[in-house]
Amino acid sequence: MNSTPPNWLTVPTRFMFFTGKGGVGKTSLSAATAIHLADSGKQVLLVSTDAASNLDVMLNITLSNQPVPVPGVPGLDVLNIDPDEAAKAYRQRVIEQMPVQTSDAEKATVREQLSGACTTEIASFDEFSSLLANDANHEHYDHVIFDTAPSGHTLRLLSLPKAWSGFLAGNDQGASCLGPHSGLKMQETRFNQALSALSNPALTSVALITRPEVSALVEAARTSIELSALGLSYQRLIVNGVFHASNPLDPVACAIEQQGHSALAQMPEVLRHLPCDEVPLRAIDNVGLPALRALLRDTPAQSRSADAPVQDMKGLNLKGLNMAALVADLASQDHGLIMVMGKGGVGKTTVAAALALGLVECGKTVHLSTTDPAAHLTQTLGAQVPGLQVSRIDPKVETQNYITKIMAAKGPALDANEKALLLEDLQSPCTEEVAVFHAFSHIVAQARSGFVVLDTAPTGHSLLLMDAAGAYHRQMMSSYEQHTGSSTKIITPLMRLQDANYTRIILVTLPEATPVLQAAALQEDLRRAQIEPFAWVMNRSVLAAGTQDPLLVARLKGEVRLMEKIQQGLAKKIFVIPFLTTPPVGLQALRNICNTLIRK
Repeated sequence: MNSTPPNWLTVPTRFMFFTGKGGVGKTSLSAATAIHLADSGKQVLLVSTDAASNLDVMLNITLSNQPVPVPGVPGLDVLNIDPDEAAKAYRQRVIEQMPVQTSDAEKATVREQLSGACTTEIASFDEFSSLLANDANHEHYDHVIFDTAPSGHTLRLLSLPKAWSGFLAGNDQGASCLGPHSGLKMQETRFNQALSALSNPALTSVALITRPEVSALVEAARTSIELSALGLSYQRLIVNGVFHASNPLDPVACAIEQQGHSALAQMPEVLRHLPCDEVPLRAIDNVGLPALRALLRDTPAQSRSADAPVQDMKGLNLKGLNMAALVADLASQDHGLIMVMGKGGVGKTTVAAALALGLVECGKTVHLSTTDPAAHLTQTLGAQVPGLQVSRIDPKVETQNYITKIMAAKGPALDANEKALLLEDLQSPCTEEVAVFHAFSHIVAQARSGFVVLDTAPTGHSLLLMDAAGAYHRQMMSSYEQHTGSSTKIITPLMRLQDANYTRIILVTLPEATPVLQAAALQEDLRRAQIEPFAWVMNRSVLAAGTQDPLLVARLKGEVRLMEKIQQGLAKKIFVIPFLTTPPVGLQALRNICNTLIRK
């Protein structure tokens, strides 16, 4: 057994961030790193900042907002920053800080101010900051390792120390959408300590995780530039899932290897200057301690076997599961909202673009949009299409539009000092969350007269958007109930999402255990909000493409089990996209997705 540590662990910093595009292996590598450090005698805290974390599945533990030990790994604790629990604790702290003479009505007003998505974000950030500051509860850890949400959401999180420190500096009056500023001013020192730790290369390092794929490398480059601008300069690149074909006559295996080589050859210049490590593709999923310990070794837990059995297709019926059938099903309506959701990196943007093109070719008028901070729609399409409107909910643009709208509505009735105070209040970082939700609501409403295909942000960020829809719904219904004499019928965004005749949710997953588990968990989260998914899409199925490569065949045994599980009741409908030997970028490649035959 080779125990040589990977290069990124030769001189580990106290704080280590693992970030990158969804689905590149952040959780696997951060968990494997934490286990390695704990096995070497260090006290380690592994933290998930992803609302859709799957660390519990990988480590077979129950995650909590408090550190919990990992059985079988002495010295390793795991903590999950759960947004709902963090918001609940934050609300309680603010209420407790109010004067004893505060009336129940005043407390109720503050609770209402603290009920939205803004509070959820700042509460999660408050928990995050405590880990970076000189907090007595965490100072005994030698290393704190962060398994982050996909890049767009992580950039937002890592920008908050600077944003909130600047916002709170000298701001002693007024009230933001989070309630009295006193609840935040008490944390100002902590926020400044967090900012200091993040920008100190002796304390903090960032591992940019990617796969040998063009989109993942482009995302890593963008993240590297933005993190450098935030002061996080100590970075390195880790290319995960590097594959080498063993049979030069296997077209699928050779295509996978060639795509990897081509992507790495096109690596953006900013990444070429970073220290780089490669982690090979493994034959088994990185679930459980043995697999995670083996991930960082030169010798994997399960090596290739020349006589590995070919996948057993018996009992699997893949006929009629191609994307053309899904497009035809969706096109049977005159209008509607189609939301494409799932874990980061599963191919939501590709699926959304292919469905939009399919609907246009069926004669439909389609608006294709995205809520993903790391949107790639334009890059994926590559050209304009008659009948297809393409847009992006850009957080910065929407925030400025929202501020302009509020100032125009309220400004005329205010004097100069009051205007200045309102504008200062609107500079709060959480204004962005409100602005994005308003833009999302506008997009949802457009599906009344045509088709809207929405490429959503990765799961955790999308669930926060759903929470915002729920909070807005409760606020509107409460206000409506107070005016019982009104005949106005209220239809909130949440009600549209719950209407199966209006909204169809497409869950995208990959033929791997973790993405399927997360799709199932997302499905349950949606059902708790009374939103029923319409169908699943299994993307990049090597099983449907056909291969004889020993390593891929070993992985296919797991794919067979997953497909059987999905077909036996996990999804009401499932459609399959085979692994494509050419990347699905550009109009023709996207059209081919709906016409690609599944190999038997």
